Parts: sequence; structure tokens; C-alpha cells
Amino acid sequence: MTPKQVLDMVKKNKVKVVDIRFMDFPGVWQHFTVPISELDESSFEDGFGFDGSSIRGWQPIHASDMLVVPDSTTAQMDPFFKEPTLVLIGNIIEPITRESYSRDPRYITQKAESYLKSTGIGDTAYFGPEAEFFIFDNIQFESSSNKAFYEIDSIEGVWNTGRYEEPNLGYKPRHKEGYFPVPPMDKFQDLRTEMVLVLESLGIDIECQHHEVATAGQGEIDMRFKPLLQMADQLMWFKYVLKNVAYRHNRTVTFMPKPLFEDNGTGMHTHISIWNGDKPLFAGDQYAGVSQEALYAIGGILKHCKALCAFTNPTTNSYKRLVPGFEAPVNLAYSSRNRSAAIRIPMYSASPKAKRIEFRTPDPSCNGYLAFSAMLMAVIDGIQNKIDPGEPLDKNIYDLPPEELAEVESAPGSLDESLNALKEDHEFLLKGDVFTQDAIDMWIEYKTENEVNPVKLRPHPHEFFLYFDI
Repeated sequence: MTPKQVLDMVKKNKVKVVDIRFMDFPGVWQHFTVPISELDESSFEDGFGFDGSSIRGWQPIHASDMLVVPDSTTAQMDPFFKEPTLVLIGNIIEPITRESYSRDPRYITQKAESYLKSTGIGDTAYFGPEAEFFIFDNIQFESSSNKAFYEIDSIEGVWNTGRYEEPNLGYKPRHKEGYFPVPPMDKFQDLRTEMVLVLESLGIDIECQHHEVATAGQGEIDMRFKPLLQMADQLMWFKYVLKNVAYRHNRTVTFMPKPLFEDNGTGMHTHISIWNGDKPLFAGDQYAGVSQEALYAIGGILKHCKALCAFTNPTTNSYKRLVPGFEAPVNLAYSSRNRSAAIRIPMYSASPKAKRIEFRTPDPSCNGYLAFSAMLMAVIDGIQNKIDPGEPLDKNIYDLPPEELAEVESAPGSLDESLNALKEDHEFLLKGDVFTQDAIDMWIEYKTENEVNPVKLRPHPHEFFLYFDI
């Protein structure tokens, strides 16, 4: 869509205001709104000014002025605001040099797509994330110097089988039994369908929706694969839509990886393939019907997985999900069917067009622009350097003898560990200037100072249970 077409869209929909959106460094959508009188064709070149020092991980106070320049191809009508509102996603620009901002996650994604084309490997990287989530009825939490707690509630929570509900009708999924019985056990069919319909109204193709394994409203909605930048934009709309549909029904959605003890966490299995024109490069005659390039791509992800986790599993809570021995995809191996392996080759279809690799370690707390870009850079590095992924892991990981299990590496056990891995292994991200050293250093610094250290310094509530009487 061109700027002129956007202005035609404004007239057609009687738009009153324009919402300008962009992604901060950690991964939260930011926005401000201007009257429609402020938007004309020059806006798509001149942009709008804002204070970059107030955005997490960005500018210092003495160099705070930044520009956000709307991308006309991203124009959408907001499905929630009372007044007709046009939404435009923008790119961040330095106002003096007019250069793209190195810490703008969307710019990193644009550079990753350009770098792929420059390598000659292919021209399009497709991504298909399966973002899981929880729908809760109530959430309360506090963290202060003398107390800390959280409390979650859900009409589906198995802990509520004995609650007085006037009447309590039961049908609450037991732990690990939410995949996926029909209503009345599944309480959120209509809510998830409403989410799907809103997503489709925005032009986002949906493949399916269903309840997930955990009790208390865990769900999944799968978007059809799209090119890298388009999917990163869509993931932001996805989170926005799910949260707002739930909110207008007096419920809340979280993409936190591990909100519940004793039940499954929330992952984001991500399907990846590279095409050159109309040719799928990952289809071939090797293991599980993939090409040698696909195996090299797997080798790249496995080699760099510990560093990738700094972007794909970027919260301290992420590693409450990634625990060895609990069905989590922590084993740095690949398989056609073994879901405990970090990479799976889906076998649902024999069509060459369906051949892709599924990276199962990531979770939806990530910044999609950074995570998808980092995954692509690992894939490219694997193909360029012909990295051998080794033999597939088709055995039951839980039945392996200790000597065999010792040979299978695991994903990091903490955010601290993954950030340290990123410090040691990031040269592959710097190729093509996709990630800059400045962006990587700021990511490590921000995460360490604002997340890792604050969690380390605080007593955990369970420590009182374990140790108060010592």
C-alpha cells in the first residue's frame, strides 16, 4: 500500500486519528496518537518526533530526540478503539543523520531479510510461530522489600474443583490433560474463535486454534507461515488482539512462559523454511525428506542454540520451562518425531512445499523481530559453513542410558547462562551488519541489570518454606 492509498483508506473509513506504533528493545509495542489532520504524504518521509530516552534500552537523555517514520504497507484499522483509528507501524530514524536506528528491532529484521538475499542462498525466509498462551480470570502479584506473592485464578483451574461456585459444575482439566477435550471441559472455545475472527479481519491467516495441555485456560492459535518481517509484525498484532479480546470479556491473557507450577509451560515452536523463487530449499532426499541445506541449517541452530536462547527465551521465567527431564525441548539434537529434541522435522505432509524445520525451544515472551532474525542468521551460518548436525535423536530421551545421555547437550539452564553464551558466540549475528555490536552489548547489559540481577537479589517465597526454621 502506497502513502496515497493509505490516505484513500483514511477517507473510506472516515478515520479520525492515527496510532503510530513501534517496538521497544525488550519487546513491548509502544504507541502515540495524532489527529488525522497531521497525516499527509510527507509524513511517510518526515516522520514524527518522540523522546527516545524514555524507551527501554534506547537513547541517553542528552541525545533523546528520535523520529518514527510510518511504513505505509502496514496500514490497518484498529479493531478495538471507539473512534475510527488507523494504525501504522513505523521505523525508527536518527533525526540528524537520517539513518535507521541500530537498536530498532524492526530495522534488524529488515537487515536480516536483505542479508539472506545477498548470500544467494535464497530470497525469502518463512516463519510460522505457534504461540501458546494462558487465559486467566484473575491475576494478583506484588514484589517489595518485605513481601512477594502471586495468585492466579481460572474457572478452569483444577485447584477449583472444591470451590463454592453456586453451583460448581466441575469440568476443570486436570494437570497435563487439557489437550484437547471438547466443551464443557474446554471453557474458552468461543473466546479463542473470537480472537481468530479479529485476527482474520486484519488479514492474518490462521490455520487452527485449540486448547493446550495445561489446566487453567492454556491455548494455542497458529498463524500461517509468512515472510520474516511480515510475521514479526503479525506477532505484535497477535499479542495485541489476544490481550484485548480477553480484556473486553473481563479476562486476561499472558504469554509468560511458566506461570503455573506442576503443569506445562508456554512455548512458541517456530517453523522455518527458505525459498528461492518458487523453489523450497529445505525439501530433498536426506533424513526425513529434507535437503542437505536443511540439515546444515539445523546444524547452525544447534551450534548457536545457547546464544540464540538469549533472544528466543529472553526472560528469567523462560528457564522455569526449559528444565531437563520434564518434556521440555532442551536437548540440542534433531528428530523427525521426538518432541523433546530442540529441532523437529514435521512429518504431517510429504509435499516438498511443506518441508521445514521446527525449532521448539523458543517461547512467546521473546521480541519476535530479534528472535526470528537471530534464528535466520544461525540458519544462514549453518548453510554457509556446512555445519554437520550429527545423527538424529530418534530414541526416547528418557530411556537413554547415562553414557548416551551425557553426549546430548542441553539448552541453557538460566537467562544468565544464555547471555554469557551470547557474549562468547555472536560473530554469526554480526554478518551483514544485521546485529551491531552496540545492539548486542545493550541487550546483554539491559537484561543483566534489569532482570537477571533483580531476580538474583530477591528472596524467593519458596525459600521461606524451605529454610525459615533453620
